[in-house]
Amino acid sequence: MKVYRIFLSFVVILTTTFSTVYAESDPFLKDTVSLKEVVVVSTAKTEVNRNQIPFTVSVVDKETLDASTETGVLSILSEQVPGLFVTQKGVTGFGVSSGSAGTVNIHGVGGGNKVLMLFDGQPMWAGIFGHNVADAYVASDAEKVEVIRGPGSLLYGSNALGGVINVITRKADENGIHGRARIMYGSYNTQKYLGSAGYQKDKLNVYVSVNHDRTDGQRDNSDFYITNAYAKITYAFSKNWDASANAIVADFKTVNPGAVTQPMFDNWAKALRTTYSVALNNHYGPMNGSIQAFYNNGKHKINDGYNANSTPRKYLFHSDDFNAGIALFESFRLIEGNLLTVGLDAKQWGGHAWNDSINGRIGEIIDKKVNEFAGYAVVQQTLFDKLTLNAGMRLENNEGYGNEWIPQAGIAYNPTKQSTLKLSASKGFRSPNIRELYMYMPANPDLKPERMNNYDFSYLQSLLDRRLHLELTLFFAQGENMITTTMIDGKPFNVNTGKFINKGFDFGLTYSILSNLKLSGNYSFLNSDIKITASPKHKAFVSLGWNQGKWTITPNYQYVGGLYLADNATTTENYSLLNCNVSYKLIPTITIFLNGENLTDTSYETYAGFPMPGAVVLGGINCKF
Repeated sequence: MKVYRIFLSFVVILTTTFSTVYAESDPFLKDTVSLKEVVVVSTAKTEVNRNQIPFTVSVVDKETLDASTETGVLSILSEQVPGLFVTQKGVTGFGVSSGSAGTVNIHGVGGGNKVLMLFDGQPMWAGIFGHNVADAYVASDAEKVEVIRGPGSLLYGSNALGGVINVITRKADENGIHGRARIMYGSYNTQKYLGSAGYQKDKLNVYVSVNHDRTDGQRDNSDFYITNAYAKITYAFSKNWDASANAIVADFKTVNPGAVTQPMFDNWAKALRTTYSVALNNHYGPMNGSIQAFYNNGKHKINDGYNANSTPRKYLFHSDDFNAGIALFESFRLIEGNLLTVGLDAKQWGGHAWNDSINGRIGEIIDKKVNEFAGYAVVQQTLFDKLTLNAGMRLENNEGYGNEWIPQAGIAYNPTKQSTLKLSASKGFRSPNIRELYMYMPANPDLKPERMNNYDFSYLQSLLDRRLHLELTLFFAQGENMITTTMIDGKPFNVNTGKFINKGFDFGLTYSILSNLKLSGNYSFLNSDIKITASPKHKAFVSLGWNQGKWTITPNYQYVGGLYLADNATTTENYSLLNCNVSYKLIPTITIFLNGENLTDTSYETYAGFPMPGAVVLGGINCKF
């Protein structure tokens, strides 16, 4: 499908909706509520209006997260955020090790650990292999999710080369005890259970949630189960000081059936990942900040299995990784329209990996840790209530390769209250992980960080009394020093030789057609000078939400085109998916729902050799108290 054809479909939708709006006799239009200004924290570590920052940020709110039947955050983002794509392999769950999905790319950059996952601004990834653990990020834990579609290394350092996904965790939002429970059952014996509760009184705020998912999978030998738990406690000592503590647990097992062309047997992985964090926050009007400490740990046990031409393995792979640090920042509003943020970071990551058998340990693989320290400053100044200038610099020191300077600058201009123009230039980087530096034959301890320079231009427009919001972003990204494996003297070796140029555009809209009818959609186009796995050339998503009385019906359509499933692929995957969710409110506190995915039973893959399921139906009940 050509770019102009896909873009034309959005124009047709807009033309149709415009004609609907100007039918002034429609009584529903008088009741339409204007969309609120979007406030984000991920670009300055303090609350700022999204229209006053030069950088491209998408926000997925709590209502959208709660309305989805997906447990994982990433599956929701793959639909809701233009330019972002996540690989999947089954009904639910991503897995780890060989055969796992959950690769996140933004504008063609991601793969491995080039998009940084954060919980309340703190990094959450595996300390040895450096990658995200997709099953650990749960929608019920999130108040909202902010996605920086471009480098975020100025504030967050390594791994934010291609972008940042920041999960802002949830708190109790009303006094007393309240909560919800949800049960789902459907295709392939898929079961999903959710329970959450909040408590708020005076200065104390407590929120906890537990999720459990399991499925037999759409293929033999592809079962999966996971239990996620989350707890957050916040206490306000005064109007100027509060403290919070978080605990996150993900305990799961995944079984890999192998590619359909080469089935695997007894290939499974068990993992227990835990994250703990504490923060002390201050709020003094013109200044606010925080000191935060976090510790993320993962214990993995993996059987790499065997295929029809091999024999069962006599040992298991074990790893115990960690990622820990302390972050300190303070934001100052020195004069009218000014915001200055300064911060310091100290991080240590690494771990221990080994093989063992039933008779004991048989082989050490690695026991290593890496230290990083950084300081940064970013200043933002708004002039004449229309023009906002932003610039910053970060100095990162890694004990392996030394110093890395990270500059960033941008301009946001608001010619009217309904329109915004943005222009930004930013640099992102990624430190080589322990596997690339020290593990297995390709290891090279002299690797340097990967780097990318990124340039964005965005246009945001609100129309029709703020019922219609449009956003168009053009981007150009140039990467260098990318780590690739090449043959030197007949042996594989990791070297900094890779390059790429990615360019394209994103388009998004939300439109409150009536008080009970909302249209949202996005489209992204990517053009790269190299083949990039798991980054489609075209990605479009359209959703229509309608509610009338006790009924809510939300159909949506997704198109993916030009998707390479492997680095050496000669053809691309193209597919369309039609989904629909229908819910009925029995009483104010109980809702029943039915969700259908891939209703046209389309055959497709997002991960080479792992066909996705056909039509999937899940039904359930949601209770609030």
